[in-house]
Amino acid sequence: MTQPPLPGVLADVAPILDHWGYLAVAGLVFIEDFGVPVPGETILIVAAVYAGAGRLNIVLVAVIAFCAAVLGDNVGYAIGRFGGHRLVERYGRYVLLTPARVKKAEGFFIRHGGKVVTVARFIEGLRQANGIIAGMAGMSWRRFLAFNALGAALWVGAWVTFGGLAGAHLDTLYPAIQRYELYLLIAMAVLLLILIGRHVHRRRSDAAPQPDR
Repeated sequence: MTQPPLPGVLADVAPILDHWGYLAVAGLVFIEDFGVPVPGETILIVAAVYAGAGRLNIVLVAVIAFCAAVLGDNVGYAIGRFGGHRLVERYGRYVLLTPARVKKAEGFFIRHGGKVVTVARFIEGLRQANGIIAGMAGMSWRRFLAFNALGAALWVGAWVTFGGLAGAHLDTLYPAIQRYELYLLIAMAVLLLILIGRHVHRRRSDAAPQPDR
C-alpha cells in the first residue's frame, strides 16, 4: 500500500533520504554535529518514520545515527581543542558562533560540564556547537566522550522511538496532522513573535543607560 506523503519540513528532506538512504542519515547527522548547518535531526526523524512504515531497518537507523553523532561531536571537540578561539574568531560567524556567544557558553560548560554535554543534543544551536565549545573550554576528552555518548544514546533513542511509532501509524496520524496543521503553524508563529519580542526588549534594556546611584 502506498504511504501518504510526509507533512511540512519532513516532506522537504524526504527526497534526500529516498535517494541516499542510510548514507544520508550518517552524513547529515555527522556534519551537523561539528557546526555545519544541515538538517541532521530532521533527517533522523524522517528515517525513523520511514523505518516505522517499513521502508528502512529501524535498528540500522539507530546504530548509524548514534555512531555518526558521537563521531561528529568528537570532530567538533578536536576543532575546539586544537583550533581554539583562532578558528572561531575567523570562521565562527558562518555557523552562528560569535566570540561573545562562545565566551558565555565556555563559562556555562566550566560550571556544569557533563550535564551540558548530555542535554546539548536536545537544544538547537547547542547541539551543533557543544563539541567545539567543550574542546575550547579544556574539558577532558574521556569525560566528554562518556557524556557525549550518553547524550547521543538518549537523543537517538528518543527520536527513533517517536519516529518509529509515528511511521507505524502514519495512515491514522496523517489526516489528523492535515486537519490541525494550520492551527499548529499559527501557534508556532505566535510563539516566534513572542520570542523575538522578548529578545528585542532584552537588548533594549541592556543598551539603556543605567541610572546613577
